[in-house]
Amino acid sequence: MSSFGFPLRSPRVREERPAWEEPPSKIGSAAKAVVITVICAVMIVPFLTVLSTSLASRKEITEAGGFVLFPTEPTLEAYRTILSGGIVSRAVVVSVLITLVGTALSLLTTIALAYGLSKRGVPGSKPILLMVLFTLLFVPGMVPMYVVVKELGLLDSYWSLILPVMINAFNLVVLRAFFMNIPEELYQAARIDGAGDWRILTRIVLPLSKGVVAVVGLFYAVTYWNAFFNAMLYLNDSGKWPIQLVLRTYVVQGKSISGDQLGVSHMPPQQSISMAVVMIALIPILLLFPFLQKYFTKGVLTGAIKG
Repeated sequence: MSSFGFPLRSPRVREERPAWEEPPSKIGSAAKAVVITVICAVMIVPFLTVLSTSLASRKEITEAGGFVLFPTEPTLEAYRTILSGGIVSRAVVVSVLITLVGTALSLLTTIALAYGLSKRGVPGSKPILLMVLFTLLFVPGMVPMYVVVKELGLLDSYWSLILPVMINAFNLVVLRAFFMNIPEELYQAARIDGAGDWRILTRIVLPLSKGVVAVVGLFYAVTYWNAFFNAMLYLNDSGKWPIQLVLRTYVVQGKSISGDQLGVSHMPPQQSISMAVVMIALIPILLLFPFLQKYFTKGVLTGAIKG
């Protein structure tokens, strides 16, 4: 109290905030905008060039000497040609089937193994976990893998593209860590109600793990869709090639796709055909990412951090 009967006001103490909480300066904001713009341009311009070239006419490609950035007469002739039949359309069907079947089997086996390894007191869980972690440090060589696939009779079979890579150790560790973070009280309550392991997994664990399962499923789908090396090793019949191996052979290596391989008599420009194959190889994953993007940070960080 002051001598006049009024309460004294304590002076305001300015709270010190960390440097990273301070608002950025105008120069810093401008620099960030420039950097982001440059990064976006570096990624968008090549993609736009590939898309535009696949839609360009023969005249525009000839005048541009190869790649076209802004076609004035866009046409879908290249897409109609490669999807009308032949090696590219078969490769798209093969890649879609391998991705769907492989992702489903990988998720099923990874979830089952991760759930078993996350339970305490399961006989043999530690040796199995050590074997899984061992594969993260020591990857089998190309020759031993080829010998195993050959001895199992999987050469020139689609199963050679799925079975050798069906369980990824990193995805298994992420799922196991997430399952271990689920409160033990939920398991105990379910067992008191008479639920078994299968019912606990399907009714309790999986509904709580939608985010991390979606992320792991996307990882598997992208891996199966983009894989070409195993197909190059194990598939001798070109009619069984996935789209990525076709992309590597006829786009990366620069080989020309003939009309007989596409099942047509009139061929669009080779450059347009090649860029259309690239776009067909990119579109499915580009369409899948927006639906699962919200699960990335939540799923992976929650599954990788304990506590």
